[in-house]
Amino acid sequence: MRRFRAAAAGAVTVSMLTAVTACGGGSSTGGGGSNDSPKTLTYWASNQGPSVEADKKILTPELKKFEKQTGIKVKLEVVPWSDLLNRILAATTSGQGPDVLNIGNTWSASLQATGALLPWDDKNFDKIGGRDRFVESALGSAGASTADPAAVPLYSMAYALYYNKKMFADAGISKPPATWDELVTDGKKISKNDKWALGAEGSNLSNNIHQVFVLAKQHGADFFDADGKPDFTSDGAVAAVKQYVDLMAKDKVVAPGNAEYAQNQSLQDFAKDKTAMVLWQTASATFKAHGMSDDEWGVAPVPVRSGTPGTGTATNSMVAGINMAVFKNTKNIDGATKFVKFMTSDGEQKILNKTYGSIPPVKAAQADPAFNSPALAVIKDTLAKSAAPLPQVSDESQFETAVGTAVKELFADAAGGRAVTTASVKAKLAKAQQQMPKK
Repeated sequence: MRRFRAAAAGAVTVSMLTAVTACGGGSSTGGGGSNDSPKTLTYWASNQGPSVEADKKILTPELKKFEKQTGIKVKLEVVPWSDLLNRILAATTSGQGPDVLNIGNTWSASLQATGALLPWDDKNFDKIGGRDRFVESALGSAGASTADPAAVPLYSMAYALYYNKKMFADAGISKPPATWDELVTDGKKISKNDKWALGAEGSNLSNNIHQVFVLAKQHGADFFDADGKPDFTSDGAVAAVKQYVDLMAKDKVVAPGNAEYAQNQSLQDFAKDKTAMVLWQTASATFKAHGMSDDEWGVAPVPVRSGTPGTGTATNSMVAGINMAVFKNTKNIDGATKFVKFMTSDGEQKILNKTYGSIPPVKAAQADPAFNSPALAVIKDTLAKSAAPLPQVSDESQFETAVGTAVKELFADAAGGRAVTTASVKAKLAKAQQQMPKK
């Protein structure tokens, strides 16, 4: 998913998702929607740029272009990541949602299970030019593999390590770290005199999940077993969470104040030469908005335990991205599909992904030379060789909330000087597993 959201309190999200039924946004079988209101669409866009206002400036001219082509007016609302999931869940239960919306790709299977979203079967894909226009790996994060996709890929992203060239030079470091041991060693050289090595968003539940999911892969573990059941307390999962929190608690390369970050503050610190590295998805537009020129930062693959990035224990990113979905009870089904076609057209894909610094999931647009810059080359290579999708299970959203909150609480312990031990990590994860729906 790309940008991150600070999900709401676990009990709220879990209880809402548990209450969702197929009737919330239409039946759970094919079809759906009407054309009772053919001249307007409502669109919930996710906050992809440096601010909500920036997104409005980026998207409004494109929506005007669509209106000129079709006569359909699009009412835009850019929803912050901190609100988006719970807004969507409320809409699925009430049936009062937008016509079209962006969703984090990690939520696809969870929202698919509600029956509220239009399924993208062959007939619907044909309306937007066909399924084969899209990169298959992006479609793999559009819902459970046993059903038609619940959404269409819009922006593709992966994590990378962004580093501040000046801060590296000042510390006498000539290249970005390739392993976690190197990151800690370099980080200790940097973390002094109110400067810190690595930024984190300790109160951002999604960011927490993304980081510990990747580290769990590197420890040969997952948070779900082969049957899709939660497995939060395996040795590998516990080691992953402890390693991530220990960057603050033991290694002292993350500032204690980052435990409270949830709104991209770590990117501001990076741009202001307060933090030397961040693990992020497509951060270039935000750096520019904070006054940083492209030659002031570099980008490298996210570190691995040893060796080089690849599959299995050398996985170094989740498959990140934004998908576009249609509510099945839309009153402008024809307009909604036309809008998805417009937003995923080759031309719009080039415009929007260039602006946001992401990768088009549409094959023809991705081939454009504009997406061969050094920064995007790292992301494309990661997506092709060393990224893994988060589990496409119906309980994925609850997992993000429960485990993301556990990591948030452990960061709070670290910031407060309380010990973060293997036992305390395992206890937090056991509590998170207890919060998951019982099968």
